[in-house]
Amino acid sequence: MKKILVSICVMFFSMPAMAVTLKIATVTPDGSQWMADMRASAKAIKEQTDGRVLIKYYGGGVKGDDAKVLGQIRIRQLQGGAFTPSALASQYSGLNLYGMPLVFNSTEEAAYVRSKMDARLQQGLEDAGFVNFGFATSGFAIIMSNTPVTTLADLKGKRVWVPEGDPISYASMEALSLNPVTLPLTDVLTGLQTGLIDIVAIPPMVALIMQWHTKVKFVTQVPLVYTLGFMAIDKKSFDKISEGDQAIVRKVMTATYKNFNEVNLEDNKEAFDALIKSGIKEVTFDPEEFVKVRELLLESNLRQGEKGAFSLDLYKEMLGYIDDYRRNNPLTDE
Repeated sequence: MKKILVSICVMFFSMPAMAVTLKIATVTPDGSQWMADMRASAKAIKEQTDGRVLIKYYGGGVKGDDAKVLGQIRIRQLQGGAFTPSALASQYSGLNLYGMPLVFNSTEEAAYVRSKMDARLQQGLEDAGFVNFGFATSGFAIIMSNTPVTTLADLKGKRVWVPEGDPISYASMEALSLNPVTLPLTDVLTGLQTGLIDIVAIPPMVALIMQWHTKVKFVTQVPLVYTLGFMAIDKKSFDKISEGDQAIVRKVMTATYKNFNEVNLEDNKEAFDALIKSGIKEVTFDPEEFVKVRELLLESNLRQGEKGAFSLDLYKEMLGYIDDYRRNNPLTDE
């Protein structure tokens, strides 16, 4: 009997650990380079953990918009998603900071601020219950429209798309006398097709991936909003993975997002060139009018902070880093 019990114990403890599967949703279409790179990272994680951690991606928005994805994460049908900051700002308001309209002049300026603040925002998101692996910029969201936008007057009364769950952008658009229309990312193309919206603000790379560029005629290249994407995995689900395998997942995915952060900027420049080659006409915003727009938006930003949309202390700290950068790099400002 003793020998039988010993044999059973040996068999039990020598059995391989059950695999943990992380199901991740994104609106990014299958067939895109982003999805190819993410699937390559999943393969690397599977190999390096000897099959103990598996990642399954659902691309093309098949799991619905951000709200639906978050709902499925709550009931454990999904373990995570690829998001923009506004999607999880209700969980951690610090995610709003980088996307405040017209706070940055250039991607170099934003990179300097991020070198000071990224780690704190990542930790804030993790404290809110979501493991993440760094932020990847897609560059600046610029104005795309069906009529030329060169002055404040050109904006007045136009219907502009605003992401769901983004009260800061909503208030900003109202400050410019625009009519904000809230839609999930998956419905914007239809909104452009039907005339429900007149203007979108999006990085050129994203416009090409989502095919929005097929429904606009003009582009105004102003650094309206600095955009970011990131993966967020429910921490309770992630904690089911052993510490050793967690380290592998973090290493692989952090490297993947670092690469996205670097190559996306170059891809965005190429995407802008592709927009122009497709027949979209570039127009220039009047410099004096741009100053007026920035003043209106910075005032709106401050009002949102006073209402509790984000930490005013963190916002002021960010503005301090921006001032530092501009003092030391005056020639790079636009």
